[in-house]
Amino acid sequence: MSGLLYISASPRGAESISGGIAETFIEEYRATHPGREVERFDLWDGTLPEFGPAAAAAKMTVFGGGTPEGEQAEAWDAALRTFERFDSFDRYLFGVPMWNAGVPYKLKQFIDVVSQPAKIFEVHPETGYRSLLTGKRAAVIYTSAVWGAGLGPEFGSDFQSTFFNDWLRWTGIQDIQEIRHHPTLTGSYDLERKRADERAREIARTF
Repeated sequence: MSGLLYISASPRGAESISGGIAETFIEEYRATHPGREVERFDLWDGTLPEFGPAAAAAKMTVFGGGTPEGEQAEAWDAALRTFERFDSFDRYLFGVPMWNAGVPYKLKQFIDVVSQPAKIFEVHPETGYRSLLTGKRAAVIYTSAVWGAGLGPEFGSDFQSTFFNDWLRWTGIQDIQEIRHHPTLTGSYDLERKRADERAREIARTF
């Protein structure tokens, strides 16, 4: 499929800063890419499957060359359906608020669900991982309220973008554009939001 999948990791709905910036992006994208599909995937809407004991056992069965059965097969099928939904798009917009220096746990759950052998990656005992997602692009909205570039460690650390950008590159997505909103506790929210919206429109026009 040739289109844009917006994946929201924020549970705050209309109050979400990353969500608001994403709407600016989508509005510009629709205006400049008529006819291309835009789909929304809210990671909090209840459709993201768990990746618990049955799914983990299924993954190890697949790694061993076997075929999952019973409860394992059901869990594996749910994970593969989520991957197929993700893989059917060639453009991604992620809304990623900072939680405790990292990413919301629902986004980590999404990563664990879709990061499967022969789908996201292959691994060889001598050469290591080989990424399988190619020809795709990602735009990521990173937001935080306290942490900001240039502040000391007493204001937190950025394991948010370092972790998530690394995962994207590991999948094979090398074309990554960042949109950032970090007003900090003493900065200008309005100015930073204006800059983030402008950056979102700029990227969306040629995305």
